[in-house]
Amino acid sequence: VQLQASGGGLVQAGGSLRLSCATSGRTFSIYFMGWFRQAPGKEREFVTAINWRGGSAYYADSVKGRFTISRDTAKNTAYLQMNSLKPEDTAVYYCAAGSGNLWNPRSYGYWGQGTLVTVSS
Repeated sequence: VQLQASGGGLVQAGGSLRLSCATSGRTFSIYFMGWFRQAPGKEREFVTAINWRGGSAYYADSVKGRFTISRDTAKNTAYLQMNSLKPEDTAVYYCAAGSGNLWNPRSYGYWGQGTLVTVSS
């Protein structure tokens, strides 16, 4: 499975961005699609994940109510709509695919290259 993330950029606090993660290859093996982020000097952290088939979504408390994950199985693409962005959301965002414990990055066997999101105050 190959993943290609896009959509990052610079936005002012309170603004919005939508990230995309296009997948290719053995997509039938995907159980979860997730987004993680890593800020400078910090560990990679879980943001959100979605059950690829059923569509159930899960969110970190820090983004609940502001971020929305979705997927288009026909296009093999996952999306992350980010609203009401805050400076503390600044990070490199990675999409990932895998199975098992969706909260744990070790459960994801496939990763995109990351896309930088910068939120200015």
